[in-house]
Amino acid sequence: MCSSPALQITVVEPASAFVMCPLSNRVLHGGLHLRDITRSYARLVSNNRLHWVRARADGIEGLGTAAQQAAVPHAWKAGPQTEQLRNMLRALPDQGVVAISIPKVPFRCPPGPYERASLIADYLSTRKPRAKLLVFDANPEIQAKKGLFESVWASRYSKLIEYVPNAELKAVDSVAGTLEFDLQGKVSAQVMNVIPPQRAGQIARASGLANVDQRWCGVDFLSYESTAAKGVYVLGDSISSAGRPKSGHMANQQGKVCAGAIAALTLGQAVPSDPIIANTCYSFISHNEVVHVAAVYRYNREQRVMAVVPGSSGVSTQPGRSGLRHVLGDQHPQRHAGLKRARLRLSE
Repeated sequence: MCSSPALQITVVEPASAFVMCPLSNRVLHGGLHLRDITRSYARLVSNNRLHWVRARADGIEGLGTAAQQAAVPHAWKAGPQTEQLRNMLRALPDQGVVAISIPKVPFRCPPGPYERASLIADYLSTRKPRAKLLVFDANPEIQAKKGLFESVWASRYSKLIEYVPNAELKAVDSVAGTLEFDLQGKVSAQVMNVIPPQRAGQIARASGLANVDQRWCGVDFLSYESTAAKGVYVLGDSISSAGRPKSGHMANQQGKVCAGAIAALTLGQAVPSDPIIANTCYSFISHNEVVHVAAVYRYNREQRVMAVVPGSSGVSTQPGRSGLRHVLGDQHPQRHAGLKRARLRLSE
């Protein structure tokens, strides 16, 4: 990284560490601690000669104030709210109700809310089996790994999970502990997890980069340069996805294509014209079982988008434990000791 002296990289990031969203749902369940999925930016900068600027690059009724938001955590950015939601689950009365509200697509990591529901149900099944988990989905059906999640919920969590489609959230009352929906009316719950509607970040909208439905950023998929502003590059959740998942794996792959294109342009070379990227997404459906989906994408010159390569996509036929090695990986004995401990706990 940053091996050429002709390239200088500045990282603008206010936080001291990166807390990864993949695996953060396992903190709710108790399989991991927040420290296990946290990596300091200081080490990245010192090892790769990057310049780090610690600064920030600058809808729902009832969630307008900081106090209201604190009472109803989204936990959709891994960090303090992840632990807050976990503590709320631990304090839930034995016959209490947990409610998750899922926004309309597109949103970050399509399987994420359904994985969260599975792990919360797994937690409740062993610790608070008389509790109830209500999953309110603004979409007409489960948006990722539909058959797998439906099968698992029906066979294992049918007494715990109640899935409600076409449930668009209208308002939240954090004091009364209620969620109000257009069709379902008011629903009470002791623990409310509201995942808000999503769009490109404030900096993208304020600078005019969100040129697709005033919500997402259009890009050239050969370089991820903005179609609204030359010399500006956009990655990950903020780009107009056009059917491609907003996953961490995809953002990682996009970053490599973008870095290669910027390096080529900086050094006066041609930008690669045939990028190929892949996406793999694992979802935990219990503390020690996963399901996955995978696909390969190639640049389509006619449509100017990344399109699925025919025959490259696949999904698990059933949950399995063999995928855990791929999810957790071969961890360095010191740097990733937390994940090693997690693997040991899974085998107990």
